[in-house]
Amino acid sequence: MITPVLLDKFAWLSTEYVKQPITGIILRFPGLGSVGLKSDPDPSDLEWGNAGAITVAPYQDPWGWMNPTVVTFIDDLVDAIRLRHQLGSEVPILSTGGSMGGHAALLYSMKSRHRVAACMALWPVCDLPFHYTERPDLPRTMHHAFGSYEDVSAKLEQHSPLHQVKDMPDIPYLIVHGDKDTSVKKAAHSDPMVAAMRQRQLRLEYVECPNLGHGNPMDYATFCKILGFVLSHLKRPA
Repeated sequence: MITPVLLDKFAWLSTEYVKQPITGIILRFPGLGSVGLKSDPDPSDLEWGNAGAITVAPYQDPWGWMNPTVVTFIDDLVDAIRLRHQLGSEVPILSTGGSMGGHAALLYSMKSRHRVAACMALWPVCDLPFHYTERPDLPRTMHHAFGSYEDVSAKLEQHSPLHQVKDMPDIPYLIVHGDKDTSVKKAAHSDPMVAAMRQRQLRLEYVECPNLGHGNPMDYATFCKILGFVLSHLKRPA
């Protein structure tokens, strides 16, 4: 169990930059292989903090692919944050991230024991079985995540947002992807994911960005869209 006293050993939190009262918990999931320990806010953290939201950068398994252990870890983090700040369930949880973090944002929204209020997935990995074949650096990470060096195809489908659309909660989603992304191809991931989500009539905004690679260079309008989506789903002042 992660206690409020130990919380800072397991995640970076933007608490000192947050204007009271607290209006949301923003989970920011990292991309593949991210092993650095975040220590300072970026402009998004400051903007959201000014609106009362705590951003949380979990110190999770950098090859975790939101496996059951990672889901439990994030759930325990949320419990500790709520306990430390005496927050009730009316304070929303937002699930966000890019690349593997986008995959994590989508999957955590499905797998968490907490209710996620909204999900923002940037250039996300949606088709995990395809991604296994997409780059030579990827298979080892997935074998690690799912604890097997044999056939992991069943595990990949079970943890692939595209293959699990039927289980996605009916919450607001923002998906952003660029047509110049060669690391996580838009046509193989976000395009079919969005089509499947629309088939289910889920609440979704899809921002397709011409000339955007794997997150860069981002235009100002897209940056504002990302900021605004989060702001729009924070708790309104009484």
